[in-house]
Amino acid sequence: MSLEFRDRALGKKVVRLIHSLMLDDAVRIMHVCGTHEQTITKHGLRTLLPLNLELLSGPGCPVCVTSTKDIDEAIFLAKSGATLVTYGDMMRVPGSDMSLAEAKADGADVKVAYSVNDAVRMASNAKNDVVFFGIGFETTAPSNAAAIFNKPPENFSILISHKLVPPAMDALVGDGDVNFDGLIAPGHVSTIIGTRPYERFAGMGMPVVVTGFEPLDVLFAILMILKQMRKGRSEVENEYARVVTEQGNRKAQELMDEVFDVADAYWRGIGEIANSGLAIKPKFCQFDAREKYDIDVGEVQDLPLGCSCGLILTAKATPEECELFGKTCTPENPYGPCMVGAEGTCHNWWKYGRYGVE
Repeated sequence: MSLEFRDRALGKKVVRLIHSLMLDDAVRIMHVCGTHEQTITKHGLRTLLPLNLELLSGPGCPVCVTSTKDIDEAIFLAKSGATLVTYGDMMRVPGSDMSLAEAKADGADVKVAYSVNDAVRMASNAKNDVVFFGIGFETTAPSNAAAIFNKPPENFSILISHKLVPPAMDALVGDGDVNFDGLIAPGHVSTIIGTRPYERFAGMGMPVVVTGFEPLDVLFAILMILKQMRKGRSEVENEYARVVTEQGNRKAQELMDEVFDVADAYWRGIGEIANSGLAIKPKFCQFDAREKYDIDVGEVQDLPLGCSCGLILTAKATPEECELFGKTCTPENPYGPCMVGAEGTCHNWWKYGRYGVE
């Protein structure tokens, strides 16, 4: 078992407390963070929990939920003469016909960067147009907003594909086919938005705990949710207080509000969720790739035939229930988006196993 607790004695104590507080009925707790799923699978946390306590993996992988159409648009731009810059984990995510990596191999100008600032520097030194493929949740949106607000070179623009987590959580809570008893809120996102956006879920009777990414963080979050359930409470608690505050990062929020409008967004495998995305405001349209270029990719297919990522992203199926898992679809040859990046549930279950690596 790969357990790397900084304090193993404390970890064992927390596990014992979880077992002592476990309810007689089954308990299902959902998280919406790919890094949480990586922690859970890598360290075999599911093996430490009561048999009737289930940890569900929600749509917390930004690479996985980036729509097929957005990927096709990025490929279209790269093939049209612009330099398309993106994060490394986006390169192998399948679009309708190919991935960005395959487009690059086919002659398209695609480059990998660690941040939007790298793309701005490329534009400053380039004669042709540079487009940054801006994906991710609230965590990465402020840096893209800052790049636009600070007046980058005229040959720079952003293809925006940002998603907002609380509206997706709303959709999950309102989905009658997805039943769970508590929510583990994402730590990275919460550093930006704070804990207040989760209060509405507590008001619906759902215990919520914001937590970090160490194995102990996740175990403490489970323990805190069980304590709330034992006492009949539903509140927002902050286990990650060393990083997350109630109000979040106000400067980052103000910058996002200055540059972006809230918009409906399409989540791959899930569908359109109202007010769950961002769009560049008209006053910054010169840096909006969709306004700057005539992009036409036509109708697109959401997921490859037979791919179960939509069910996996909404905890309606596990990777092992997908007929393609570990066969047609592996990290070396990903067929669906959930197998590509380090935050994808399928990727983690393949790498570490459902219950962790022995």
